[in-house]
Amino acid sequence: MRIMGFSEHWPKLQQADFTTFRVPRKDKDWHVPEIVQVVYRPRSKNREPICLAEIRQKEVTTFKVVTEAEAIADGFANSMEMWGWLKGAHKGITVDTPINKLYLAKLEPFVPALIPEAPSHNQKERKDDKKATAF
Repeated sequence: MRIMGFSEHWPKLQQADFTTFRVPRKDKDWHVPEIVQVVYRPRSKNREPICLAEIRQKEVTTFKVVTEAEAIADGFANSMEMWGWLKGAHKGITVDTPINKLYLAKLEPFVPALIPEAPSHNQKERKDDKKATAF
């Protein structure tokens, strides 16, 4: 099960069903149906689990067709604020870059046993360290 992270406590995350816009992933793009762990601050050791959710629908679109209402429902004041956030989060994005509009449905609230701890960077053992200590 993959993690879908959010950098802010968007009001939409309190709803049973919500949407999010994501740039397609190069390694493994999101798909329907996929169950994800929704978390706040996914790369932080203080990440906060929110819920489990299922991707129910995926539309590939571009920012040009995102409406003002969709931007507001996504938690932004307007579409220009959303565009500013997207440009800051994804270098090189243009209004013609494909983006996924994902429709998610919460399955259940956070269950501690289902969400693994975030690895700490200082706990990772580097290959170089093993070589340096081997005789």
